[in-house]
Formats: sequence, C-alpha cells, structure tokens
Amino acid sequence: MPFGSFKAALEDGFKNGYAVGQFNINNLEWTQAIVEVANEENSPVILGASEGAIKYMGIEYVGAIAKAAADMSKVPIILHLDHGSSYDMILKCIRYGFTSVMIDGSHYPLEENIALTKKVVEACHPLGIHVEGELGRIGGVEDDLTVDAREAALVRPEEAERFVKETGVDAFAPAIGSQHGHYKGKPNLAFDRLEKVRDLTGIPLVLHGGTGIPDEDIRHAISLGVAKINVNTENQSAFTNVIREIFDRDKEVYDPRKYLGPGRAAIKDAVRAKIRLFGSAGRA
Repeated sequence: MPFGSFKAALEDGFKNGYAVGQFNINNLEWTQAIVEVANEENSPVILGASEGAIKYMGIEYVGAIAKAAADMSKVPIILHLDHGSSYDMILKCIRYGFTSVMIDGSHYPLEENIALTKKVVEACHPLGIHVEGELGRIGGVEDDLTVDAREAALVRPEEAERFVKETGVDAFAPAIGSQHGHYKGKPNLAFDRLEKVRDLTGIPLVLHGGTGIPDEDIRHAISLGVAKINVNTENQSAFTNVIREIFDRDKEVYDPRKYLGPGRAAIKDAVRAKIRLFGSAGRA
C-alpha cells in the first residue's frame, strides 16, 4: 500500500489513547524486522531515519527500501526524518520520498527555532508532508546534567503553546527529561509539564528516548497526550547482543546470513514488545 499518513496515525493515537512507535532503521534487516512485526501485530509504524543512518545507508537506498516495504505492507508504513538539522536536509528528504520530517531547532533560541520550523512547515504542508518540531533539550548518552541544568533544559509550557501556534507543526516533542541512549539510573520525567503542554497545544506529543523508560511511565505519558514514541537504542542492543553471542559460540562463522538473520529476529522481538506496550497493536 502507499505510505501512510503521519498526521492521521498520530491524531488517532492522541484521540484514542495509544502511541505509534518510531523505530529507527539502519539497514535492510532492520527495515524488514520492523515492518514484518507491524503487519503481524496489525499496527501502524514509523520508520525513523536519522541523518547518521542516511549517511551510512545512502538516502537513495533509504527511500527505495522503505518504499518497497510500504508497497508490500498491509498496514500503514511512514518514512520519517529523525532530527533533521537544516532546511536543506528537509528538502533533500522530500525529494527522496520521505512522508514526514522532524526539524530539530531546539538548540537555537526560541525565535530562531520558530522561524526555522515555520519555514519547514510552509514548504512541507503544500506537498502533503507532515512536520514534527521540538522545544527544550533532549539529553544524550554523554550528558550528566545538574539539577539546574536539567531544569533549564525542560520545556516551558507557555513557550510550547506559542511555538505550536506560530509554526503550525503536526506533532510536538517537548523536552520533559527523557534522553537518547541508555539511562543512568531511573528516568525522571516531568509529567506535570507534559500535561500542561498537552492542554495548551492540543496536538499529538512525541516522547524521544523511549528506550529504558519504565512501562508504567510510558503508559502515563501516553495518557497525557504522547502519541509517538521513539525507540532505537533498545533495538541496537538486542541486535548486537545476539550477534555477539553467535560469534562467542562459533569463531568460524563467516556467512552474514547466519548472524544477521538472528539479529533481525531479536529486533522483531523488541519491536513487538514495544508495539504492545504502546497500545498500537490492532490499530491499523
């Protein structure tokens, strides 16, 4: 079937209390695993492609592999640029068939972030391409934030309201204390801010750094308006751990199919668990 609608999928999740998973892709096996599980679980799914993955795979391959997966799929498949860094990168992804994009201007002052995001929305919406924006700062695996620094990185609800109103984004990622990569200790999410942002913006919200967040926190976030959750690190770990075990058991293995196949199966298991946790199974 054709690529699915990012906006329609997230609005349905927002309305009906579930989240659509964005699972980042890194090669053919990752794409196969994610799309196969989505079909088995009858769930919409978002294939996230970071700029790093695009550089590694080649944008021509990213677009072609995702399109082939969507063509064979019975459930909506969405190809989404994850953390787009520039207007030029957005235009490049549009040319190669991406159906939605995230423009990440969160490292800019508010005025610059709004201006950049609005420019992207104005380019994308006439083409039927949907846009995700971000405000605040999502932590990284290397970050070791103090209390004051963490507070400064969190989204301000009144700024979120202005950002969404002035840019016209279709989905909004507020920084509430989640981070990319593995967490050090238990995540401490600012649910009070998330609830205020939901009430002030009224659009589907996005949770970045979905790996390692306790299940009860995921469910709570979904109840407060999160309709898209990004997962990457958990799949990377599952894939790598299985391959490492194979190499440890058999030093003579050399056929890539002998380890990439089990790695793909491990990703399927991880994605399936998340789809069920997010509540998107049976929603396609």
